[in-house]
Amino acid sequence: MDCATHSKENTTDVAGEPRSTKSTVLETGASLVQDFSPVKNICAHLNAFHIYASDPTRYVETNHYCGHLNEDVRQCILYDSPLPNARIIGIEYMITPKLYATLDSDERKLWHSHVFEVKSGMLIMPQSSPLVPQAVWDKAEKAEMEEVVKLYGKVYHLWQVDRGDKLPLGEPQLMTSFTAKEQFPEMEEKCDDRDKRLVGRPDWRRRAEVRADIPEPAVERDADWTWKKDQNDS
Repeated sequence: MDCATHSKENTTDVAGEPRSTKSTVLETGASLVQDFSPVKNICAHLNAFHIYASDPTRYVETNHYCGHLNEDVRQCILYDSPLPNARIIGIEYMITPKLYATLDSDERKLWHSHVFEVKSGMLIMPQSSPLVPQAVWDKAEKAEMEEVVKLYGKVYHLWQVDRGDKLPLGEPQLMTSFTAKEQFPEMEEKCDDRDKRLVGRPDWRRRAEVRADIPEPAVERDADWTWKKDQNDS
């Protein structure tokens, strides 16, 4: 599907005028002759919630579209929804513990773990089709989660959609992840609502059960600094 087809759906959450016929024709022509290799490298869609490092009371449901640069580095484009007219709201990089260990202490504090997201079932890989047998998808998703649970992520959001901004305003915002259920009192409500909206109606509680035997790696001291800084500064 070309860019012009994707652009037909406009959103009222973005400032500006609807796509013109001229723009649509130009995009159709460009999509026929250009190469989109970097985007084609995307091989996984993940969904979870990101928290503002500067204000842990604010969080955003985020769709990650990720690709591998190599065995130790992944990069993700972040969208506010899985729909064709979704807004790009940020980026995330994921690295292995081996690379995390090479960072200095100040840099490490910008990165977060994925252990709670994986083990709680909050982090999911949405299905693209409800026709895929559940057992097959469970196996594929669990294999991916066995890798993600070990990784450290660094996230910046560029568009603060949670406050209703119609453009990507202000400075990039460092984000982090939840590391315990008490940090996210609305977790059950928000995850239930999300699961109802996605293809196949995934069940985060069931995913937690399926992942119960995934080993929990130890989290490095400086990671998840948003939740540790008050304790360390006192």
